[in-house]
Amino acid sequence: MAEKIVMKNGQLQVSDRPIIPFIEGDGVGHDIWKNAQAIFDKAVEVAYEGKRHIEWQELLAGKKAYDKTGEWLPKETLEAIRESLVAIKGPLETPVGGGIRSLNVALRQELDLYACVRPVRYFDGVASPLKEPEKTNITIFRENTEDIYAGIEWEAGTADVKRVIEFLQTEMNVSKIRFPESSSIGIKPISIEGSKRLIRSAIDYALKNNLKKVTLVHKGNIQKFTEGGFRKWGYEVAEEEYKEELLAGRLEVNDIIADNFLQQILFNPEKFDVVALTNLNGDYASDALAAQVGGIGISPGANINYQTGHAIFEATHGTAPDIANQDKANPCSVLLSGCMLLEYIGWSEAAQLIKSAIEETFKADIFTADLAFGKQAYSTSAFSNQILSIM
Repeated sequence: MAEKIVMKNGQLQVSDRPIIPFIEGDGVGHDIWKNAQAIFDKAVEVAYEGKRHIEWQELLAGKKAYDKTGEWLPKETLEAIRESLVAIKGPLETPVGGGIRSLNVALRQELDLYACVRPVRYFDGVASPLKEPEKTNITIFRENTEDIYAGIEWEAGTADVKRVIEFLQTEMNVSKIRFPESSSIGIKPISIEGSKRLIRSAIDYALKNNLKKVTLVHKGNIQKFTEGGFRKWGYEVAEEEYKEELLAGRLEVNDIIADNFLQQILFNPEKFDVVALTNLNGDYASDALAAQVGGIGISPGANINYQTGHAIFEATHGTAPDIANQDKANPCSVLLSGCMLLEYIGWSEAAQLIKSAIEETFKADIFTADLAFGKQAYSTSAFSNQILSIM
């Protein structure tokens, strides 16, 4: 009988037939999901000789939800993920400008998914701008709920921003707002609790995966108390909670200024194993690293609360409406995010089957259009069928 995944004593309890919700996604989501689901199902069947099976439960969000229910993010969807703990989603459409906030940000904040986790690695055969892309094997831990994601800002010229600026000038003696009459104002909260729980999760991940180096990426040379605080609190976590691992040489914690980090990942990516970043720095670094190994089309991602067990695994690319329903999209971001999901629930054997089949497919010069670069471009379904044939 199918059962929901639950958390007991800090550990996920997963039956042989777990219920896992999925959100198909908008745009290319339909093309990608139907192929990805077939690959997930076969990998599980092969890896466990038919003894395990995922019961997929569709949930609505994005344009598909709006068209059917009049809501972009129905309460039923949030509650289902809250109860089931683990879910996977395709790309979601969010209207630009006024109106609703980003659906991805809303999901992360509603469920307090504080860690955006993105493992970035190179697959042999994929075109890369680097001479030695195989040296890039870095896992990003990006804080997911604070910094600019808090969304605290006031628009230039409004009564609200005038009150904020007046308060800053008169009550806080701020004199460095260069153009107060035409400035918008934003506030980036970065807390001790938010920073420490993210960095703690990054260290735990490193130790679990036999990775030695955890690097704190920040802009503390300019913002002493927010970015600098992130660095300071990271060292506190390491020294107070992981002293034994540090002394034994199983863990090294260091830090680097964000702009230098963006240089070093090009020149010396092998220096990094796991990196922990504030929200905005993590946004830049995630896409920059993805570009080094072929682009966000093969970049997986997850948003996780390691304390409650809640996790949403997702495509890191957009909805690509220009190629929607044309069987052209690259399914690898969802596929590799699904591998992260399988590893998260302890089904690593199935995940490895998929990753190996993807790499063999690339080695055979079979690519979707975004990775073909002058070679024959295969459809989503043809690419996926090749993976299925290998497993």
